[in-house]
Amino acid sequence: MNIKTRIMAAALAVGVAAPVVAEELKFANFTPPFHTINASVIEKLNADLSAATGGELTVRGYHGGELGAGPVEQYVRVLQGVADLGWGLPGYTSSQFQKTMIAELPNTLTLDAPGYEALWKAYDPHLKAEFPGTVPVALWTSEPNIFIMKDHEIRSPDDLKGLKVRVAGATAADVATALGATPVQMPITQVYNALQTGLIDGVITGASTLSDFKLDEVANSYTLGANLGRLVFWAVLNEAKYNGLSDAQKAAVDAAAGVGLSKSAEDAWNKTADAALEVARAASDNVVIDLSDAEVAAFAEAVAAVTNAYVDNVGGGDTLKAMQGM
Repeated sequence: MNIKTRIMAAALAVGVAAPVVAEELKFANFTPPFHTINASVIEKLNADLSAATGGELTVRGYHGGELGAGPVEQYVRVLQGVADLGWGLPGYTSSQFQKTMIAELPNTLTLDAPGYEALWKAYDPHLKAEFPGTVPVALWTSEPNIFIMKDHEIRSPDDLKGLKVRVAGATAADVATALGATPVQMPITQVYNALQTGLIDGVITGASTLSDFKLDEVANSYTLGANLGRLVFWAVLNEAKYNGLSDAQKAAVDAAAGVGLSKSAEDAWNKTADAALEVARAASDNVVIDLSDAEVAAFAEAVAAVTNAYVDNVGGGDTLKAMQGM
């Protein structure tokens, strides 16, 4: 037996297998790497999958729109396979996510209710059809929306009359209209310049944007306490990519995704928002308004019809009940 034959025989005897090829999932992120999404979702998912598979399955974030500019196209980017994973807001393509967006409406959830729990309670029976071609790995909400304004103090709906207010999507636009404001729909990435130049007077969104998008540099008035709804977010994995994974890799994804990853994201959003509000309150050139119960009631009355009409229009009564745990 020559040396080559002996080596081959020895390899077969010890059962040498072909090396496992590592799989790296591309995660499209339209925001910079310092944004809250990175540590709470992208890096966490990478760490969990890598640990569960011995490095066989990992996640790499592509930040700042590296896989394609524009947050509106995130879902399509995943569907087309440009990215394996991506995250975004239903509000940017609201016609696709009609029932999912019920969680964004004023007074559908209390200010302290965990949004991720509400979304997963409703997912299988009511929301799944709104996520074609993908496997959601996380569904969560932002902290409650507040008024973030430049040179305008908001204490009642009357204070909004005639003002131009940026909103994330169609439902928030209806809320702004009900309050007497003129809604201006644009991606959050454009808000800084719009506030700075006076194109808009303010924003209805969460306080996390003060640090995540540096809005604290151009805003100077903040109104808290009204239940103006919140933003919903999703992170999804291309379904074909998921189906092509090995059974062990799928199991790792299933374990790392879902409620746990969603909680990580929402907790991080709330932490970012709380820290940003502390900074805003400490700045001498800011006005932070905490509404009284009577003032909160005035806002609730002004927007009640919007919430009721939207839920009726999309046939979302059962979805709302599921979100509220009824």
